[in-house]
Amino acid sequence: MTVRQPHPIEVRSYEILRSRVDLSPMPPLWRAVAERVIHATADLEYAVDLVTTEDFLVQGWSALRAGAPIVTDEHMTAAGISARETACHADDPAAARMARAAGITRPAAAVRIAYSEVGPGAVWVVGSAPEAIFEIIARRVRPALVVGTPVGFVGAAEAKEAGAKKAADTKAAPQPEYAATWPDGRPMTFADAKELRLHEQLARIHAGAPRSIFTLNTHTGEIKVIHQETEWMNHLQFSPTDPQLIMFCHEGPWHEVTRLWTIRTDGTGLTKIHTRTMNMEIWGHEFFGGDGKTIWYDLQRPRGEVFWLGGYELATGRRTWYALDRNEWSVHFNVSPDGTMFAGDGGDSEMVAHAPDGKWIYLFRPRGVPDVAGIKAPNAEGLIHPGRFVAEKLVNMSRHDYRLEPNVTFTPDQKWIVFRSNMSGATQVYAVEIAKAK
Repeated sequence: MTVRQPHPIEVRSYEILRSRVDLSPMPPLWRAVAERVIHATADLEYAVDLVTTEDFLVQGWSALRAGAPIVTDEHMTAAGISARETACHADDPAAARMARAAGITRPAAAVRIAYSEVGPGAVWVVGSAPEAIFEIIARRVRPALVVGTPVGFVGAAEAKEAGAKKAADTKAAPQPEYAATWPDGRPMTFADAKELRLHEQLARIHAGAPRSIFTLNTHTGEIKVIHQETEWMNHLQFSPTDPQLIMFCHEGPWHEVTRLWTIRTDGTGLTKIHTRTMNMEIWGHEFFGGDGKTIWYDLQRPRGEVFWLGGYELATGRRTWYALDRNEWSVHFNVSPDGTMFAGDGGDSEMVAHAPDGKWIYLFRPRGVPDVAGIKAPNAEGLIHPGRFVAEKLVNMSRHDYRLEPNVTFTPDQKWIVFRSNMSGATQVYAVEIAKAK
């Protein structure tokens, strides 16, 4: 990587800047942006006039590092971004035609065309046209970051005001946004849009070069590729008790993929854990039991209709499935260290279960289905062993936005369930005691 060496004049310029205004109380990214803006304009007032938050800057910085597209409103704005290619439709004939047909300005039409190309998660830079700011807000483009410095005496102040208000009303997204619309223009729910965007990403991966799972020897630094395929491999987990066993998944819409696999760290023993036998059968959000003997996973047969938590015993292949009601389905499940209790984080009505009353943190106690009169089927051990969860509601999550997945986990002493939530606004970590109050 090439590190740019600043010219001595630039170094001296920053020394003068820092002698005239103290930006040290600002968070690091905010301070860096403020210094750049003041240095470029020689206007110290930006120390108080610049409107942003550290959360938004972190979100934008992370998006840029991950390769997010950059959209600009004018070519002069794009000219100031030298390290990356940008998308700009200011002079696009299609923008002119759309502007005439829809009765909107050309910058607004350019925003619409750009959004149809880049989708949510882009970085938008507006250096001239106030109409671009208004259109970004109106189109709900779900950006990673908007940099807005519109100019002029007509609409610029109002655009800045509208942008600042939108920023104040919006919190930085805790997870990726997946906005999409149906062919007739109706917005998809968050859950449906997520499926579509994952499908599109999976198609890109299938058409690309093979991806790899590799191990890194922390003592020698040796990197060894143990598996390659043109699949979206994700969610690698080491067994808690067998350091040579890795579980991983094929990511994407669950009904499109064969999700759950294990492999040894030397590349041998690639094993498929579950096989689809029904159209729209899905499984995922897999995790190891505390003793490493069992892999557990959300299982739906078919999707969104019949709900189980499936278990696969690695040594014997024995399968145990625990049934749940629709309201008890959870985005994520977990198991206590001793395997006697399970927890779930619930879900909202837009998610796969479409649960009318599913926004709860649950404690589940498993109950097996006994053999009638103690008489087993001749091949009972080779069959699936069914059971049911007995649920207890621990926390009302009605004020939680499930775009942030709570992700429950037990404490090692099994006395508490820990989860995250935005029920009070900001994302915070909570714990609920399992034992009932006396």
